[in-house]
Amino acid sequence: MIIKSFLVTEKSTSDLARNTLQAIVDMNATKKDIREEMERRFNVRVVKVRTAITPRGEKKAYIRLDDEFSAEEILSSLGVY
Repeated sequence: MIIKSFLVTEKSTSDLARNTLQAIVDMNATKKDIREEMERRFNVRVVKVRTAITPRGEKKAYIRLDDEFSAEEILSSLGVY
C-alpha cells in the first residue's frame, strides 16, 4: 500500500482550503505512484503531488486535487475529519 495514512493537523486542515491533502506515504513511492493510487482509490483527479522527507524520516506527500473534487469529502468518507 502506497498511502499509509492521512494527516490531520492544524497545517493540514488549513491546506484543505486549497483542496490539498497531506499523507504519509511509502518511502519508495514516486509522485506518479501516489497520483495513480489516489485516482484509483478515491475516483478523483490529482493536479499536483509534492513530496518531502520529514525529520522523523517519513515521506510526506502534498496531494492537490482538481477543483471539481473535495479533499474534505475524502477525509470525511474515511472518518478522519
